[in-house]
Amino acid sequence: MSSLDPILLARIQFAANISFHILFPTITIALSWMLLFFKWRFRRTGDAKWMEIYGFWVKVFALSFALGVVSGVTMSFQFGTNWPGFMNTVGNIAGPLLAYEVLTAFFLEASFLAIMLFGYRRVSERLHTLATFLVALGTTLSAFWILTLNSWMQTPAGFEMRDGVAHATDWWAIVFNPSMPYRFLHMMLASFLTVAFLMAGIAAWRRLRNDQRPEVLTTLRTGVFMAAALIPVQIVVGDLHGLNSFEHQPAKIAAIEAVWETERGAPLTLIGWPDEQARTTHYAVKIPKLASLILTHELDGEVPGLDRFIGEHPPVAPVFWSFRIMVGVGLLMLVASWLAAWMMRRGAWPSPAVLKLLFWMSFSGWIATLAGWYTTEIGRQPWLVTGVLTTAEAAGAVPAGSIGLSLVMYLALYLILTIAYVRVLFYLAAKAEHAPPFGARPEPMPA
Repeated sequence: MSSLDPILLARIQFAANISFHILFPTITIALSWMLLFFKWRFRRTGDAKWMEIYGFWVKVFALSFALGVVSGVTMSFQFGTNWPGFMNTVGNIAGPLLAYEVLTAFFLEASFLAIMLFGYRRVSERLHTLATFLVALGTTLSAFWILTLNSWMQTPAGFEMRDGVAHATDWWAIVFNPSMPYRFLHMMLASFLTVAFLMAGIAAWRRLRNDQRPEVLTTLRTGVFMAAALIPVQIVVGDLHGLNSFEHQPAKIAAIEAVWETERGAPLTLIGWPDEQARTTHYAVKIPKLASLILTHELDGEVPGLDRFIGEHPPVAPVFWSFRIMVGVGLLMLVASWLAAWMMRRGAWPSPAVLKLLFWMSFSGWIATLAGWYTTEIGRQPWLVTGVLTTAEAAGAVPAGSIGLSLVMYLALYLILTIAYVRVLFYLAAKAEHAPPFGARPEPMPA
């Protein structure tokens, strides 16, 4: 592996780490609020099925939280090993933001997590509910600070460069940089959609196994209707996020849409095969003028092409395809959730075919989230911090062989852990059918 580019290997390694890590916060962020919702419904109705639902999904939360924390530590090490130039250049901004995440979010989660997981019927109902709320608040604050840093790297603001080092001049502008509100809302909705389809998929699987317990139907309804309500909102927010990127990161949009030459009345390429060397898209299926209409709200609006960013635009094919995978999965989510919701509005279970579709889409939120993150992160290249620091400038001097060896080890470990995680989820789901009521005190051991 010594002949390979160490910077490319370092990028792939970090991509592997963050791809594995993001799977679990994508679940825990929304699931923590859903746990609070289940508790609220129980307190409102007194119906024990809501605590049975809580009892199952709090186990999923604990498993996801543990894997998220462990995989997050690995990324922190890589800032020092593979990307020392990042902290050397923008550490005055990145350091405090990461510290805020630890101080306001992680400590909050860690302080009340044990009460939420093990405190039911051991502490008062009010305290247990408060602990659940504070854990949910902590996960959201954690996402807020991490997305603040990521957004600042995409659209930096509120700083000045002195002797090649970034110094903060306006923390308000740093935190609420131009892309931050769109990116944060887009990610929060992605998390809720991921959880909605995970809930619906596991409930559908239990129903296909002939589990007819009330909590199964309630979980299915909750997941389906939440997805059906949120996916149109996500489509609107995604469009607004795209318009924001068009304003602040036009090279990214040009790559996403494979617009090779600046033009008015640019067509929208639905699908094709981008060829960066020939600077064309083979087998392209296009809708005339639609890209200009979407991006400029004018049929003849000008869309900057990649010709304006020679040497400073991302690789076209990866962002072109990742964006279309994200949109494609989103449209499938829309169809599946609306179809299942329509059936359930009629007072019946969805048909076996729809139940199977929901089951196979259990982890569709993961696919859409990863595709969206690849679009965002690869679309920022060649910059690590847009206009401030390139990826090459931030890279360390670690040999390609060392990076390659650790990359192989990471990939093997992450594959094993992901398979184990999925298997445990469905093991818990199968076991739930015969589990005792949540919070029941264990029988005393015989003398």
